[in-house]
Amino acid sequence: MEQYFQKEIETAPAEELKKLQSEKLVKQVKRVYENVPYYRKKMEEKGVTPDDIKSVDDLYKLPFLSKKDLRDAYPTGLLGVPQSECVRIHSTSGTTGKRVVAFYTQHDVDLWEDCCARAIVAAGGTKDDVCQVAYGFGLFTGGAGLNGGSHKVGCLTVPISSGNTDRQIMFIQDLKATILCCTPSYAAYLSERFKEEGYGPEDIPLKAGIFGAEAWSEEMRQDIEKNLGIKAYDIYGLTELSGPGVAFECSAQDGMHINEDHFIAEIIDPDTEEVLPEGSQGELVFTAVDKEAFPMIRYRTRDICKLTRGKCSCGRTFIKMAKPMGRSDDMLIVRGVNVFPSQIETVLLNNGYAANYQIIVDRENNTDSLDVNVEMTPEMFTDNVGEIEERQKKLVADMHAMLGIKVKISLVAPKTIERSEGKAVRVIDKRKI
Repeated sequence: MEQYFQKEIETAPAEELKKLQSEKLVKQVKRVYENVPYYRKKMEEKGVTPDDIKSVDDLYKLPFLSKKDLRDAYPTGLLGVPQSECVRIHSTSGTTGKRVVAFYTQHDVDLWEDCCARAIVAAGGTKDDVCQVAYGFGLFTGGAGLNGGSHKVGCLTVPISSGNTDRQIMFIQDLKATILCCTPSYAAYLSERFKEEGYGPEDIPLKAGIFGAEAWSEEMRQDIEKNLGIKAYDIYGLTELSGPGVAFECSAQDGMHINEDHFIAEIIDPDTEEVLPEGSQGELVFTAVDKEAFPMIRYRTRDICKLTRGKCSCGRTFIKMAKPMGRSDDMLIVRGVNVFPSQIETVLLNNGYAANYQIIVDRENNTDSLDVNVEMTPEMFTDNVGEIEERQKKLVADMHAMLGIKVKISLVAPKTIERSEGKAVRVIDKRKI
């Protein structure tokens, strides 16, 4: 029987959710207009006042926020409350420009932890579970969010953070951990290490995994599930919106329920900024209607996906977002073709390769090149050059069928691509674009 952390709201009728969102939106817009000069200026530039916003149907009138706004307003220009009311910050791991610093009041932290608790319960978590949180702790939101959510559910929480894989395995085995929270690439690495240590899926006490913070394909999910003997659930979030728990997967595993009592989602055309109808593919935009310290209104996530509302077998009524198929800003354009790393991963996993690969994009004589280094699994490793060439040819053909462009494939020995204990570095773009 399906369990819920906050059943009344998680199964509320869509009309009731819309009414709640509208009430919260009207209040949030008024509060932000009065307390955040940066927002007020953006609204004035668009010729909109709080009086123009009477319900969710008026959301389209409001200006968008982008990562550039967050950098321009760094560090405190978007604060919605006095800094003395804030109890915490988190920050993105961005590598260019100023980092995004998000502020939290205690109320913000409580609501965020509720969202993460909903995700844990949707993955089958109860107070009888042992939840090992192997996301990074510190400025990164992953560890703190799932740690707080696990406490709210009442699980025995193991706040182990990322890395130190031998200790991860020891605690999973000795403490009989049943739920693992980490990035999917680290889950795949852990499954490799378990196998090397001689553990089969039946020897591992885990029953569920909650994996997010990076893109991963359905094929990768199936690999992790098979190798760890678990059910693997997706979770979605952004530091700008609080962190993981903005949306989460249920037992149906066909999209992530967005916590609509806290976040309003839209899909827009990334070029025209026009709001698209439900079911259309486009860029995901979020409005956080409850956030006090760092209110985000119409924040452009750059994630490309679809939204659908329909009856779900789990009984939840929250709208679902599909797994993002890429991002509008780090989508690769190679020789005029849109390429998403997830497409490359799908081809590799369909051909039996593990999810250890690296994409290298370069430009010579004004022509883009796309090289993919792929690790062979120990089972398929061979030094037979002819056999390797045949396998490479097969992958080149399959990649061409998927992407429509020619890709150079290099099969490499197991363990030669550097492992990541956080987000995997999948793409190296050497072009000066």
